[in-house]
Amino acid sequence: MKKYCIVFGLLFIIILTAAFAAQEKTVQTEYLRMHVRANSDAATDQAVKYEVKDAIVEYLIPLAADCTSKRAAMAMLESELDAIEGVAEGVLRENGFAYGAHASLRREEFPTRVYEDVTLEAGIYDALIVELGEGTGANWWCVVYPPLCFAGEASGDGIVYRSRLWEIIRDFFAE
Repeated sequence: MKKYCIVFGLLFIIILTAAFAAQEKTVQTEYLRMHVRANSDAATDQAVKYEVKDAIVEYLIPLAADCTSKRAAMAMLESELDAIEGVAEGVLRENGFAYGAHASLRREEFPTRVYEDVTLEAGIYDALIVELGEGTGANWWCVVYPPLCFAGEASGDGIVYRSRLWEIIRDFFAE
């Protein structure tokens, strides 16, 4: 009888662990990531990548603030892909770059990343991908939904982007 209790207890722990892990995977799918991929790893391509990132984040701030779900954020981004490309290409032209930009929404595999106090486990995520030129250089990334791109992200000129929605969520769970 004692053996059955031990086996039952171990099975119960395994089932609880599996259920918790499955819940964690479900939460993971609620993130919508954003990557801006530089043309190459050359210093000039990397520098303009950050300028493009700043312009896209500034463009998306008012649009992302209205999104109350991942589905809404994806729909908003889908409708704004041409405009996002236009923002990126405008920055590239202003800085003398002849290559263009391509924006798309797609599912891709990503490694584990840490953003402030949030860890995104490795896995397949929906993402806004902005490729500059060949898009083979190092990338900048953030999370569009929930809007982590706009919480504590500082640009080169000291401006801090904030998301009221993220602050409310953060404060709710901090209590």
